[in-house]
Amino acid sequence: MSNDVILTMRGISKEFPGVRALHNVDFTLCKNEIHALMGENGAGKSTLVKVLTGVYSKDTGEIKLAGRDQAVQIHSPEDAQNLGISTVYQEITLCPNLTVAENMFIGRGKYHFINWKAQEKRADEILQKLHIPAKANQQLGTCSLAIQQMVAIARAVDMDCKVLILDEPTSSLDEREVELLFTLMRDLKSHGVGIIFITHFLDQVYEVCDKITVLRNGELVGEYEIKDMPKVDLISAMLGKDLEDISKLKDEKKTLGENAETVYEAENLSSAEGVKPFNFKIKKGEVNGFTGLLGSGRSESVRAIFAADRVTGGKIKVNGYNAKISKPKDAMKNRIGYLPEDRKGDGIIADLSVRENIILALQVMKGFFKPFSRTEAEAFADEYIKLLKIKTASKDTPIKALSGGNQQKVILARWLLTNPQYLILDEPTRGIDVGTKVEIQKQVLKLAEQGVSVTFISSEIQEMLTVCSRLIVMRDRNIVGELKGNELSQEKIMQTIAGGNSNNV
Repeated sequence: MSNDVILTMRGISKEFPGVRALHNVDFTLCKNEIHALMGENGAGKSTLVKVLTGVYSKDTGEIKLAGRDQAVQIHSPEDAQNLGISTVYQEITLCPNLTVAENMFIGRGKYHFINWKAQEKRADEILQKLHIPAKANQQLGTCSLAIQQMVAIARAVDMDCKVLILDEPTSSLDEREVELLFTLMRDLKSHGVGIIFITHFLDQVYEVCDKITVLRNGELVGEYEIKDMPKVDLISAMLGKDLEDISKLKDEKKTLGENAETVYEAENLSSAEGVKPFNFKIKKGEVNGFTGLLGSGRSESVRAIFAADRVTGGKIKVNGYNAKISKPKDAMKNRIGYLPEDRKGDGIIADLSVRENIILALQVMKGFFKPFSRTEAEAFADEYIKLLKIKTASKDTPIKALSGGNQQKVILARWLLTNPQYLILDEPTRGIDVGTKVEIQKQVLKLAEQGVSVTFISSEIQEMLTVCSRLIVMRDRNIVGELKGNELSQEKIMQTIAGGNSNNV
């Protein structure tokens, strides 16, 4: 092992039932280095980190650390901590009701005794050394999210951390707070700490990192010096050019909505989830999409349109008239439907039946004090089970017993039942088989032919190109371009992500 190398992972593989999460992955980290670990959702980043920190046991491979002749065995997070490997997660796991010092040292005293006066002094020394603008006796909850992140890092560093893993630490920070965090990261780097930085913000990678390792589909794509890796090449490495070609539907796609009236229009729309104010409109019968790397803000943008997140600004018109949409029920009253990205968390009601899940949105619009009769509900369920070819033993089967693809069809049926004029589909084909995926794509195009406007989001670029006639390209929660016609290509999407800067569509 080179004198500069502090961590090597070689041939790391990990399988779960039916899923190969990692296959023969290598990773190398040097001291005095900030190393980005990049890849789309499902690439294997989290699994690799969990193997390194002892959350998961590896199936094959070895892990070596500087100063140790033999490969190390990491069976738990405590093992990792004792070896000098610390992780600070996106969700802060400290206690906001305790002081900064208490958060830094709690759980570290021998025989349950801690000299808190001495520890407060020690905490202030660490905070000053790391230039963290906080006091040891200050309650953590009074600090900004950025300072809380820094306190978590200070705790890790004081525990003789040699390898620091930062998992999406900037996702909830504003620009000033991000720069404070980067200053701390650079300071730690100068003192010999090796930092693994996981983020979806490309600009931040190029601002603070020295190297990039890219994973895709559980395999290593490559390790690159930041100076040798233009953004467009990084995006290409992350997305891959070997995506399955499912363009059977190309001939079926028509340029829809070109001369039609505008159904929905937003001006300077923003939400509490940090989406930059954006302009957006969609015409009757149009299929458009939001595209960009994971974390670009594509999902947050459509959640703002549906008011699934708190709307903080903007003007909205529906069918040419001013409309107030501040909560999902307002959107539903304006005949807007939304199939969310998180099917299990935000979509299905697991313990309810297929029938109950299908009628849910329409029942909300009607009011729960005016329930549908059993006969009406069963007729609705029968109609859409047949229309969408939902495979279920019965309409009374709990939806949790269905496959992922059929659960997705049930949620689609839920919104079709409301007779929407505008339908937002966020990752409607994720995690389902190719046959069901094509069925859903055909249904989207059929809806457009019938005059329904559709916004479609998918992590698979080829699928977006197959279904959409216009793409809004996003980066770092900001719209950076719009593509249509002959511009619709994977190469053009990647170039726009790498270099676009407009936010009006």
